[in-house]
Amino acid sequence: MVDYDLTKHAQESLAKRSNIRLEWLQQVLEKPQKIESDAIDPELEHRLGRIDEYEGRVLRVIVQTAVTPLRIVTAYFDRTMRNKL
Repeated sequence: MVDYDLTKHAQESLAKRSNIRLEWLQQVLEKPQKIESDAIDPELEHRLGRIDEYEGRVLRVIVQTAVTPLRIVTAYFDRTMRNKL
């Protein structure tokens, strides 16, 4: 199990996006199907994973990796990645 903290923004985002389950967040953190570097901030990493239980949609979790535990900046279902993973 990956330890993580949520930023205030991430907490607010997850409250608004009640369709994102914490177990899916943990799943993508532990076993991402794809990892991308952030285009602007080198301390941020985008972890992506398909959620089969949610119509195969792709959950993008943006984390700050330079801190322990990992700090989740935000998480959302990325429509642009649908059918690409």
